[in-house]
Amino acid sequence: MKVAYWPGCVSRGFTPELHGSMAAVAPLLDIELVPLDRACCTGAGVIAEHNTELADTLNARTFALAQAVEGADLMMNICSTCQGAQGECQERLDASAEYRGHINGTLEKHGLHYEPGISNKNFLWVLVEELGLDELRSRVRRPLTDLKVGPFYGCYIVRPTDRLGIDDEHPRDTYLAQVIEALGGTVIEYAGSHKCCGFPIITMNKEASLRQTGRHMGDAADADADCVVTPCPLCHLNLDLQQPLAQRLVGREINMPVLHLPQLVGLALGLDPKELGLNKHVVKPTSVIDWTTSVVAGVGAGDGR
Repeated sequence: MKVAYWPGCVSRGFTPELHGSMAAVAPLLDIELVPLDRACCTGAGVIAEHNTELADTLNARTFALAQAVEGADLMMNICSTCQGAQGECQERLDASAEYRGHINGTLEKHGLHYEPGISNKNFLWVLVEELGLDELRSRVRRPLTDLKVGPFYGCYIVRPTDRLGIDDEHPRDTYLAQVIEALGGTVIEYAGSHKCCGFPIITMNKEASLRQTGRHMGDAADADADCVVTPCPLCHLNLDLQQPLAQRLVGREINMPVLHLPQLVGLALGLDPKELGLNKHVVKPTSVIDWTTSVVAGVGAGDGR
């Protein structure tokens, strides 16, 4: 599968282990990544609040770059927030030929043109809808047996349901749990799995934002999760980077490791935790490392070594 790959700016800045782990996992899934190096930030919904036309032009430019990738089956991102922001822009662009023509008037000065029809999917959706869970399961080399994983979707990939195409045929708000199960892990249900991490309000009300983070990670800890996994790097920033501050606000130790989705997939495909950048996290993923060590030791013992 060849994809026009939109990694997003956060995965190459604040969370480089996400971009690195995706690059390590892709060949094991026979996904050819063609990075859209000239693409810019989606605006994460912030630009659209102030200047809708600017946000739509920036994202139409990215879609046009993706459509120019010869042989690509679709465009793929690794950021729930990018998925949500780009989906909103794409909806506006596709709804009006007149508006799209106006935007293309700007793009054509740079040799680009956008037409409706491109499919833009988060890596999570690609795993379930393009690769397929049976195929993913067949590629697992180190099942996540006895690893208890709490899914954290982030709000941009589960709301609004109509724009995100969530229905009975595509229950995308359950995909993270389905992937955890396909990798051999145990899905942990907890109250905050589909709620906002608090990142969108952190510059306006930091205390409220961190309390959201502390409450969700505390819920996951109370449900006995070993770790949480998210398809959104902005959620990761709040849940991992800000977790020490969140702990102080909610008055309890949590120490909940938060993995990026490609990292969890990579572990099940047999990659080393360090190769996946697990050593880059603020909250040390001790429970995950201990699980990996015990599994590797078990395999070694089984081989008589």
